[in-house]
Amino acid sequence: MQKLGKKPNSKNLDLNNCALSAEDVTELASLLPFLPELEEISLSWNGCVGGTLKALTVHLHHVNLLKVLRLNNCRLTAEDVISLGEAVEIVSQLEELDLSWNSNIGGKLSLLTKKFQNGCKLKCLKITDCNLTAKDGESLAEFLNVTPNLEVLDLSINKHIGCSMKVMAQDLKNVPGLKELNLHMCGLKQDSLQGLDTALQHLAELRKLDISCNREIGGGFKDSTAHLASLKNLEVLDLHQCCVTEEDMTVLSQVIPLLSSLQELNLSSNKSVGVSSDPLLGRLRFLPKLKSVAISNCGLGEESLSSLAEAALHLPELEILDLSWNKCVGGNLKLLLGALKLAVEIQVLRLSSCNLVAEDLALLTSLTRDGHLSRLQLLDLSYNDNVSDEGWAAFCQGLAVSKELSELDLSLRPSSCRACGTWFSELLAALAQLPALAELGMQRWVLSEPQRKQLEDFNHDNKRNIRFDC
Repeated sequence: MQKLGKKPNSKNLDLNNCALSAEDVTELASLLPFLPELEEISLSWNGCVGGTLKALTVHLHHVNLLKVLRLNNCRLTAEDVISLGEAVEIVSQLEELDLSWNSNIGGKLSLLTKKFQNGCKLKCLKITDCNLTAKDGESLAEFLNVTPNLEVLDLSINKHIGCSMKVMAQDLKNVPGLKELNLHMCGLKQDSLQGLDTALQHLAELRKLDISCNREIGGGFKDSTAHLASLKNLEVLDLHQCCVTEEDMTVLSQVIPLLSSLQELNLSSNKSVGVSSDPLLGRLRFLPKLKSVAISNCGLGEESLSSLAEAALHLPELEILDLSWNKCVGGNLKLLLGALKLAVEIQVLRLSSCNLVAEDLALLTSLTRDGHLSRLQLLDLSYNDNVSDEGWAAFCQGLAVSKELSELDLSLRPSSCRACGTWFSELLAALAQLPALAELGMQRWVLSEPQRKQLEDFNHDNKRNIRFDC
């Protein structure tokens, strides 16, 4: 451990991203008999582990208290999967297995899943981006029959597994304690959504449901939300980039407000939200526990923005608000004035590419000067090229009061290029008074030589380490 620059720990062997060689894995395996208390092993992000795993797994019987095994991005081979299968028969206390980002696993998952014993203690299985096939989906369906304790199932970024989702959904009833289901970018279709909705009636403990980036389920929500409303414990719902239609929105406007425990809602990149969003955005007032609302790139209009503003008055715990890529915000930020005054918990405000003008920045400045937005940590104002130099100057003059701000982005659009005005000096003066600021985005602003010198001297003079992204 000392050789690899790590601190020894008898319960946790963390060799994540250590550039391990095959010889290192063999040496590590020889140490296992001397680590009987070991509960966690992490070899993630070590590409040379692939093809050598058997040298390790044959000694796992010495660590029968092992609960966590992380092998993501290790270039695992079919032989490694076989070795893992043999190991899970021995390590009876295993609760978490992470095999993410091992593309060679695809088509071979049954070599592992069929080895799990009935009633095993596994609680978390992560297989993100492993090139899983429809056959693997069928293997997972059988796996669900022997893992009654499963709480987390992450199959995200496996585009071909959607074909077997109907089969898998039928067996989700065997994991009633499931708390997190991640199906992001899994190639789901409308019939997959129908099967999943049927399964939801058995998943009363579900806390997080992510079915984002499945474009072909658009149009299917109108027939597949009968059981979504029953998820009274659901805290996170992610539907971004699902090609949601107007008909879908009509149904979702009825269902989502019934999710009384919801804390995070992401509907971004669904243009139909803007067309028919008034009922839904207005009904967010019935979700007082909401902490995060993301409706970026939803084609909002002034009326839908007004509906959101009124609902936000009833969201006292709001911490994250993402309105990026909605052009209607520009010149209309004043509609959110009342909500932003009451949003005492807000920490992240994203207004990228919102067509903001100087008046909008003046509003933000007045809010901060009056003591509002005092907990703001991240402010994204990028890609708002219409703001005048005077607008940026006024904004920078009031920036120093945002004492908790750690990240600020003022970058211009990729197609833009603009000389940085005299307000740059005022920006640096404000940054000197912001102790938490660590990152400043200034892409495509052209600095003069004197300004570049100011930039070079800033961190040195203020004994700071701000990362300027220019």
